[in-house]
Amino acid sequence: MQKLNPYEFALASFDKVAATLDMDPGILKKIRVVNRELVVNFPVFMDDGAIEMFTGFRVQHDISRGPAKGGIRYHPTVDLDTIRALAMFMTWKTALVQIPFGGAKGGVQCNPKQMSLGEIERLTRRFISEISFIIGPESDIPAPDVYTNAQVMAWIMDTYSMMKGYSVPGVVTGKPISIGGTLGRQEATGNGCFYCTAFAADRLGMDLSRATVAIQGFGNVGSVSAMRLSEVGAKIIAASDSQGGLVNLNGLDVEALIKHKEKTGTVVGFPDGDPVGSVDVLTVPCDVLIPAAMENVITMDNVDRISTKIIIEGANGPTIPDADEALYQRDVLVVPDILANAGGVVVSYFEWVQNIQKLTWRENEINDRMKEIIYTAFASVFDLHRLKKVSLRDAALTLAIGRVAQATADRGIYP
Repeated sequence: MQKLNPYEFALASFDKVAATLDMDPGILKKIRVVNRELVVNFPVFMDDGAIEMFTGFRVQHDISRGPAKGGIRYHPTVDLDTIRALAMFMTWKTALVQIPFGGAKGGVQCNPKQMSLGEIERLTRRFISEISFIIGPESDIPAPDVYTNAQVMAWIMDTYSMMKGYSVPGVVTGKPISIGGTLGRQEATGNGCFYCTAFAADRLGMDLSRATVAIQGFGNVGSVSAMRLSEVGAKIIAASDSQGGLVNLNGLDVEALIKHKEKTGTVVGFPDGDPVGSVDVLTVPCDVLIPAAMENVITMDNVDRISTKIIIEGANGPTIPDADEALYQRDVLVVPDILANAGGVVVSYFEWVQNIQKLTWRENEINDRMKEIIYTAFASVFDLHRLKKVSLRDAALTLAIGRVAQATADRGIYP
């Protein structure tokens, strides 16, 4: 499969749009590069008593609009360029939905599937102790990402709080409800994908209740999206995770599939579907395709075999630039990641606000506010897409980069 350095992907996307903006070239140079990056190598005691070394990263791309915001992932493929790219896209994401954050990202090179809960806890606490001087509720607020969850966020909050000597719930979002987490956070990214699917279908005149959907990545984002879409009558005909996938053109029983994955850890082995490879799900003919797994899965190697009307990027960076252009030329409507999966960071913002102000909001209030923000962003992007005759991705980046550039210009260059 064709591979691309994710940071080169991010820079190429920026350069394409920046060339069309009427902004000071010096300002664009500033926001093109990462502001701060930290690499740490740290030891962890394993269950057998051995000491293993791990490498972790925290990158802050831009903080001109507010504190840095971005998830922490645990994955064997984590590297500095991946984290740089994801931090940059977080900057554009927060600007697009107009919440007062900048962009950051973090990660540790590890395989949590081969680690015990105790080993993951010790890794988490040591990693946070290594980066504690650059994170905080007013400076940089982590959140869950690939293979991290509410429990990991609880350990982060506790470790940081122990170092401060008092509880600091606002240092991280995506926490358990018991320690300052917010209602609706776990489902937020999947709900945002569902809203974007509904908005896109409406713009194209597609009846979502008759639509067929394929989903690559049946984790939190993919499964929530599947459930919401099935509730309005859409037929989920294919789903996959890292271990494999399955297809049923008559429609999968989403609720049963979710229970199967919760019990076994994978969609593989679900009896109501024909087995296929994880990546093969991308080329199942459908009305809506949701890549909700990892980066760079839609490439020039498979783009010609993708047969769909709408792509909703539940994952970060699933489509490489050349493939994105090929899809645009074929009139496939690609709702880009910085819009499609922004529901998570929007509700993370709500969690942070509640922590800072010592408030709690009702779940319906949170969902209504998130839907309104996503709709406003979607409408702005779609209108610019039609006006400028550019892809939704270029329209979204034009709005986001322009806002960050304007904030940078308004603040000026210090000293």
